[in-house]
Amino acid sequence: MNASVSKESLDARDRPARLTVGVVGAGRVGPALAASLQLAGHRPVAVSGVSDASRRRAAALLPDVPLVEPAEVLARAELVLLTVPDDVLPRLVEGLVETGAVRPGQLLVHTSGRYGTRVLDPALRVGALPLALHPAMTFTGTAVDVQRLAGCSFGVTAPDELRLAAEALVIEMGGEPEWIAEEARPLYHAALALGANHLVTLVAQSMELLTKAGVAAPDRMLGPLLGAALDNALRSGDAALTGPVARGDAGTVAAHIDELRTHAPQAVAGYVAMARATADRALAHGLLKAELAEDLLVVLADQERRPGGPGPGETR
Repeated sequence: MNASVSKESLDARDRPARLTVGVVGAGRVGPALAASLQLAGHRPVAVSGVSDASRRRAAALLPDVPLVEPAEVLARAELVLLTVPDDVLPRLVEGLVETGAVRPGQLLVHTSGRYGTRVLDPALRVGALPLALHPAMTFTGTAVDVQRLAGCSFGVTAPDELRLAAEALVIEMGGEPEWIAEEARPLYHAALALGANHLVTLVAQSMELLTKAGVAAPDRMLGPLLGAALDNALRSGDAALTGPVARGDAGTVAAHIDELRTHAPQAVAGYVAMARATADRALAHGLLKAELAEDLLVVLADQERRPGGPGPGETR
């Protein structure tokens, strides 16, 4: 495979399929990656899925590809995508090896952000070729995911002799490879979860509060604001901080917390924690004056020591 060739320059109609592809775990990720590889000229031949939802996803994204047991997926495919939850992956690999399903020379690709290739060591010992290709993208389980892979970064961990193969597969899926060292995988994954997963929680809470405040279309109100905030943050980092915490408006922050205690007590702990983290970063970067920070930090400390402890859903 030629790692220097972009996906756009590859025409699947003008060449035979080069690898048969199987998917073990038809969650939101596996069928989308297999469909993308199909566009690049590879041939999906088998997929396994347990739930009704996973079977529907496989049928929608990989029509005419048979649903079979995991061992049969490995028997049919030269390239196998292991797209199962992180906590399931080690046991799955061990089980496939113990049952003799893994063949020498077979490409085993997992998509876990947490793990590098070490989790595939049992398969490596029987001659399989291990790759860790984690797309830094949220998936819906629909055809839109295939389009979103264009320009998506992949966290890639691979043995030196397989780096070109890993890079080529990512490029063929429309992605951009980003090399992650084995020991850095947990930190890499924590960073993505902190940004993407927690962002969803924050946005959902914000929409709920706006609805309680009488806003008819909170998504329409938040869209431009959050889009600008994200763009500014990606461009400028901490210099993009705005709002009452960055300004040191302790009275406003106290009023916010009082309102949250009344209308959304489950959101107080998150607000206080994020306000403290924001204050620390604003101070460190000279955006928040020390004299203003003192009053703000007193307010936050008082909320943490408030009699009766944290409200419902809060942590001590």
